Amino acid sequence: MTEAIQIGNRTITASELISLLASYQMLPQLQRELILDEAINQSSRSANLAICTPEEVAQAKQQFYAEKQFKNEEDIQAWMAHQGVTPEQLEVIITRKLKIEKFKQATWGNKLESYFFQSKAKLDKVIYSLLRTQDVGIAQELYFRIQAKENSFADLAREYSLGPEAQTGGLVGPIELNALHPVMVQMLSSSQPGQILPPTRIADWFVILRLEKFIPAQLDEFMKVRLLNELFEIWLQEQQKQIMSAPRGEGGTGRQGEGNNPIT
Repeated sequence: MTEAIQIGNRTITASELISLLASYQMLPQLQRELILDEAINQSSRSANLAICTPEEVAQAKQQFYAEKQFKNEEDIQAWMAHQGVTPEQLEVIITRKLKIEKFKQATWGNKLESYFFQSKAKLDKVIYSLLRTQDVGIAQELYFRIQAKENSFADLAREYSLGPEAQTGGLVGPIELNALHPVMVQMLSSSQPGQILPPTRIADWFVILRLEKFIPAQLDEFMKVRLLNELFEIWLQEQQKQIMSAPRGEGGTGRQGEGNNPIT
């Protein structure tokens, strides 16, 4: 007997399901979850990650409810009905999420400090003033007017700058260095607060910059969570790439996937 599921008035057979998942671009998500299941199972056997204490499960459950903004039992029951989830399956969903967090900690928790220092240059933040125009003559004139203190940077940025920074008098940030154009990163990283940098061509713009403040990144709890998730995602994407590039007979699909920093 062919297995099937009923959704509304439509009956979907097992043989149709893969085609539908591909059509709706849901196969990568399924692939991601299967990779995670395999990793959790392997780690569980070697590091006892499968053992979740009642306290951990209770805390994970409360966190899950908070994320879903459940206020009472009726909210929980309504969500389960909408998702087609039984209480037993909900327990599996919550404990699986907990196991994933344990897997992250066990795999990359002791690598966070070294990864932080390796990545620090792009995590540092800056506040800076920016004035940009597409006319080199105007850029030179404005630079000399700022240098001579004929006008303030903010006033000239409001009047002449052609980007959204005009609304803030040229002030931008705090913003991480990795979000900026590489030329701007080099300019700001090598300047001192208050220093006016002469017009420089970046893409289609002539920009005048002034570093206002340099804010070094800190390895606080928020940063640790961020870096842990970043390492996890890098690993997961690499796993997916390996599967996608593997010959079909080895579990791959034979497909490959593919990706300019803005001025601000």
